[in-house]
Amino acid sequence: MKVGHNKIHFIGIGGIGVSALARYYLSRGWLVSGSDIAVSEITKDLKLMGAKIHTGSKSLKKLRPDMVVYSPAVKEADPELTEARELGIKTMSYPKALGELTKIYKTIAVAGAHGKSTTTAMIALIMIKAKLDPTVIVGTKVREFKNSNFRAGKSEYLVIEACEYERSFLNYWPAITVITNIEMDHMECYENEAKLVEVFREFAGHLPTSGKLVFCGDDVNAAKVAALLEAPRPTLESYSVKQAEAGELRKIMSIPGEHNVANGLAARAVAKTLGVKDEVIFYSLAKYHGSWRRFDESKGEIGGKKVTVVSDYGHHPTQIKLTMEAARAKWPKKKIICVFQPHQAYRTHLLFDGFVKSLKDAPVDKIMVTDIYQVAGRESAEISQKVSSQKLVKAVGKESVVYVPQTEIYGLLKSEVKGGEILLVMGAGNIYELSKKLLILKKQHA
Repeated sequence: MKVGHNKIHFIGIGGIGVSALARYYLSRGWLVSGSDIAVSEITKDLKLMGAKIHTGSKSLKKLRPDMVVYSPAVKEADPELTEARELGIKTMSYPKALGELTKIYKTIAVAGAHGKSTTTAMIALIMIKAKLDPTVIVGTKVREFKNSNFRAGKSEYLVIEACEYERSFLNYWPAITVITNIEMDHMECYENEAKLVEVFREFAGHLPTSGKLVFCGDDVNAAKVAALLEAPRPTLESYSVKQAEAGELRKIMSIPGEHNVANGLAARAVAKTLGVKDEVIFYSLAKYHGSWRRFDESKGEIGGKKVTVVSDYGHHPTQIKLTMEAARAKWPKKKIICVFQPHQAYRTHLLFDGFVKSLKDAPVDKIMVTDIYQVAGRESAEISQKVSSQKLVKAVGKESVVYVPQTEIYGLLKSEVKGGEILLVMGAGNIYELSKKLLILKKQHA
């Protein structure tokens, strides 16, 4: 792709993936503009970097960008997208645009149901410490990237998070692929687990014979994908929390949980492929303290009482289970209160039994379940009528698991908290605003 004062416009620029790509083009000297349905922290940051951002649709006639990139969430009838095509401007979806970059770099792509962002960040930080200077596009903010989801590197390496939603990752052509695990999610895209596994197999098949597939041998579906690859196959390497290095990681890692030990092992396997020594790998992993909303631990305050706030993106039954178990392992004697916001009515409906089990078996003292976060463009009115947080709580059937409207959560927490508790705020929707509120109050009282 050309470098210089070319113009590129992003529709849905506030998305965590699209915004990272926008940062890439800013770093390459392109004139970047974009639109989104609302102002956010991400759009504000991009504006400070020099991008021209507007809310809602705006005519592209005067702007005349060389290329328009749009989020997978953008509908075909979007006014800006329609106008761009009428004007003869080149248009590409975010996955396709990122896919073009994977062809010009030596790309390391991290896929899987859970752990993608964390593993991507871990690989990147090891490579930086090893002076391999990668360019990185990740689906979360990383502290070491100055709370950004992008890092500009000068080497041949590109490290990306590869999402299976709408088969996006089939646009990517990596040299090294990581599969952390494969579990049913994005049910609106996949009819059953067999079809999901087949799509992962197709993605793994994008590797050249000189490439490498790193996969979790503890995960049945990930191992199945490796076994299904046809000859000539890339090099296969599995990792397991049962291997000796897992014990070393448990001793040194700052972020808790066996799932993070597995993520660390995946990052180590990639780094070893790149010739990085174990001393650099373990040092880097020991220094990693987590990413935005991935067991993101901070000190907070509510009603003058100090608490520990853990913000986590978890919104799948398995993620919820693992995160709550990690919290209990880290604070075995502390009172843990979890605030959980289900994400998407469709997901909540189809994985209802899994959510019930995860909430019922959760090793925490209290769970407040608030209303389902409705995802624009992905919901069905019929499904939304069939499922609710109240029905979920009723199915769990425990006194410690209660339904609380989002507007009442803060007040209830204020009356319950005595000081010293762990507040675990979970969900992929806007529930993170609660975490921010607690931290802001801490600063005000400091």
